[in-house]
Amino acid sequence: MDQIAFGTDGWRATLDTFTDDRVRIVGQAVSEYLSDEGYTDPVLVGYDARETSPGFAESLAEVISGNGFDVLLPERDCPTPLVAYNIVERGLSGALMVTASHNPPEYNGVKFIPSDGAPALPEVTDSVAERLAEPDLLPESERGTIERVDLVSPHADHAMDLVGSDLSELTVVYDAMHGSGRGVTDALLESAGAEVVRLHCERDPTFGGKSPEPSAENLEALADAIDEHDADLGVANDGDADRLAIATPDRGVLDENLFFAAVYDYLLESDSGPAIRTVSTTFLIDRIAEAHGEEVFETAVGFKWVADGMREHDALMGGEESGGFSIRGHVREKDGVLMGLLAASVAAEEPFDARLDRIAEEHGDIVADKISIDCPDSEKSRVLSDLEGELPETVAGREIAKVVTIDGFKLLLDDGSWLLVRPSGTEPKLRVYAEAGSEEAVSSLLEAGDALVRPLV
Repeated sequence: MDQIAFGTDGWRATLDTFTDDRVRIVGQAVSEYLSDEGYTDPVLVGYDARETSPGFAESLAEVISGNGFDVLLPERDCPTPLVAYNIVERGLSGALMVTASHNPPEYNGVKFIPSDGAPALPEVTDSVAERLAEPDLLPESERGTIERVDLVSPHADHAMDLVGSDLSELTVVYDAMHGSGRGVTDALLESAGAEVVRLHCERDPTFGGKSPEPSAENLEALADAIDEHDADLGVANDGDADRLAIATPDRGVLDENLFFAAVYDYLLESDSGPAIRTVSTTFLIDRIAEAHGEEVFETAVGFKWVADGMREHDALMGGEESGGFSIRGHVREKDGVLMGLLAASVAAEEPFDARLDRIAEEHGDIVADKISIDCPDSEKSRVLSDLEGELPETVAGREIAKVVTIDGFKLLLDDGSWLLVRPSGTEPKLRVYAEAGSEEAVSSLLEAGDALVRPLV
């Protein structure tokens, strides 16, 4: 099926090619995969707040029930992590989630989540892709049932048991970005006692005319509202609420690397265990882990690899610099709802700004940034192959101590800073990341990275 690029995070496309007929083909492929693998339990079909998502979900439910599976649909649009949690909590065969996450409103998407609630690994998605075919439904009398269920309450109860604390002294500004976190993340914070100031918590399938991406430039209103309401913390979710960003009174919208560091530091106060991070995520995690006698395991970019590392190493926390995190005791899927509650619990014990000041005193300053370079998907492999033969001995005046090739090329420099070049998995771009002890050093590294890569494109 040439029009369906069903990869490791499912299939996303603009609505001119993301059609009902093709969505049904994906539903048939998942049904056949589950049947061939011996699954017989019900299948959950979730959907986000986009205008077309409920209809696509109903089409998927019709195809899956038409293959003999009972199907559960949520009572309303819902965050992806609630779907993942309910798979495990209800003992389901798996789920399909209709979402384009943080993409603009003219996109939609669908992905398969297996029975363990963790992101599907390539061998699973490849197996589903091999089965893409027109639906072949059973007679009406042999089809499964379709039932609407509450996904919010089971997840909320679990979140409170896992990380809940008394937030009665806390004021939190919550920005849903018009996505599926509205009425979920804010309600969870409120149930823990926080006073919640709500922003963009009305359903708007156009997301206010922009992408529901919790970036600093999209969250100026969140940072301003913290000052206006003398709030302790700001929390935002992306469109399907699997990722989050936070804002603090002193720092504004916080670098996700610093969020990871602060939360891991907090968790280690009462627990132990390694951390899993991607190659593009800060070495500050390593410094905090070392101070507690813990290990850090590095993975390729993509939460599926973080989740697999969490399973293998029984990690206390796993995450990536793009805002996806999970913790031990929860499903191994990034969860912006749970992490919103955990962020508030961290702030209730000690303000993020104070904790981060202390972390900087103990472990040093770390600054990270990235740039993107346009590169057609068809050229990415060639550029990286050419880059391998062009790697210099020094970058921005620093010697290269080691080259890591888990995902692209990560050049570890002799002063502890690093430069990473890797292909984007979602856009026709190459990403260049850098981390160092100052903004000036990061800027120099990114300039050197750009000069190294751009001539090869």
